[in-house]
Amino acid sequence: MSVQGYNPRTGEPFGEPVEATSDGEVDRLCEAAAGAFQIWSEWTAADRATVLDLVADRLDDESELLISTADSETALGLPRLTTELKRTTNQLRLFAEVLREGSYVEAMLDSPNPDIIPPRPDLRRVLRPMGVIAVYSASNFPFALSTVGSDTASALAAGCAVVVKAHSAHPNTSRETGRVVTAALKEGGAPDGLFSVIYGTQSGVRLVQHPHVKAAGFTGSVGGGRALYDLANSRPDPIPFYGELGSINPTVILPAAAADRPEEIAKGFAQSVTMGVGQFCTNPGLVFAPESIVEPLAAAVADSTGGAMLNERMCHSYRSTVEAMANSDLVQVVATGTAPDEAWAGTPSLFKVSLDVFVANLEKLTEENFGPAGLVVTYDDPETLLALLHRLPGTLTGTVHASDSEHELAGRVAAELRKIAGRLIYNGWPTGIALAWAMQHGGPWPATTNTIHTSIGVPGIYRWLAPVAYQTWPDALLPPELQDANPLGITRRRDGILGKH
Repeated sequence: MSVQGYNPRTGEPFGEPVEATSDGEVDRLCEAAAGAFQIWSEWTAADRATVLDLVADRLDDESELLISTADSETALGLPRLTTELKRTTNQLRLFAEVLREGSYVEAMLDSPNPDIIPPRPDLRRVLRPMGVIAVYSASNFPFALSTVGSDTASALAAGCAVVVKAHSAHPNTSRETGRVVTAALKEGGAPDGLFSVIYGTQSGVRLVQHPHVKAAGFTGSVGGGRALYDLANSRPDPIPFYGELGSINPTVILPAAAADRPEEIAKGFAQSVTMGVGQFCTNPGLVFAPESIVEPLAAAVADSTGGAMLNERMCHSYRSTVEAMANSDLVQVVATGTAPDEAWAGTPSLFKVSLDVFVANLEKLTEENFGPAGLVVTYDDPETLLALLHRLPGTLTGTVHASDSEHELAGRVAAELRKIAGRLIYNGWPTGIALAWAMQHGGPWPATTNTIHTSIGVPGIYRWLAPVAYQTWPDALLPPELQDANPLGITRRRDGILGKH
């Protein structure tokens, strides 16, 4: 068995097939990763940071080859992939900064107090790395959410070992990226086996069930994520499975905003919904808007151009869904864009439905269509819309477009969207996710399998860390993060007060 890459623009094979990883090899790599973890987890945070910076530098050094390979396997284009690779290396450097700053371990120290009930001993708590992490690559981000993407970067930063399941849509990109990362880790003196890449569907099944694997990160479809999630939870020792799955990303355009700046909003929507040929998890595919702005939205989508989608299966699914909607009695086609003459091209489309019909067919009309298509739900009364929003499925983002005169109404909309979404956007668009401490990329099912964690941003590191409390241990035997003198100079919570003490 092997995994073959394809050029989405031509439909022709690209590169040599990559041999699927056998069960025995998965076992060997997990065993090696477990051994490497024992060493890597004892490295200082500062030393791990130096290696992450080195990995970023070496990826930048080989950017031309990596970007060219990824473009041949994904058709995402050189400008987009250049930006994505730089985002990926910046992500590694961000986590290096996090390690040097040090507060991510959430060190807590409570002094003993024998006079309270119950008496309190000397207690000290810190977050420690969990072990071997399984990472499942995304099809739509061959760098930022794949081999050395946010899951891998945050797990290595945390002090964990990583085994990556490469996505079948870009095996050559995964192989080349893995080669660079492995060489950089070796150059930095990291233990052998700390990072490896496996190929093939069966290898991914084997990986999530392996006893050395202590947690998993996944970005992909609801079906694939749910299957792996169930496997992770059916193990003799269930493990955390952090899946980022499907999202409809509702956008609410309020009446005054629609009247004040229809062309601006329409242009922004078209750019967002067609970005990356609509293959973003934050694609704003569902819009609630007054009838007055439908025509500008339609004009903007009609002026837009699609492109080759990531693989044949994804293209077929998108085209089938668009065709079914076009032939449906429920919705109306209001715009169709153009697409290049390429093998797996997706054409932008926009549909319209009234709020009453939408409510009556809520489950059917809230299914994610991964591609450059949107559905506009027209409403007359914002109060009626407010009563609906909390019934939408869990989603990564919720967006509100409002004028200055609509702040009170916008706040009420946000209060409803907050019940279903992990990130709220005001007068902007959800595509584009900053790398920051405050970023939240998650949401209720089916957006993710765990609503309190994020897969992008600094807090993503907490998925791979578990708290350990030390009770009445001698200072010399404590981790440096918990020692009285605070030798690392990190921010800690001591007797309930934050500070560098």
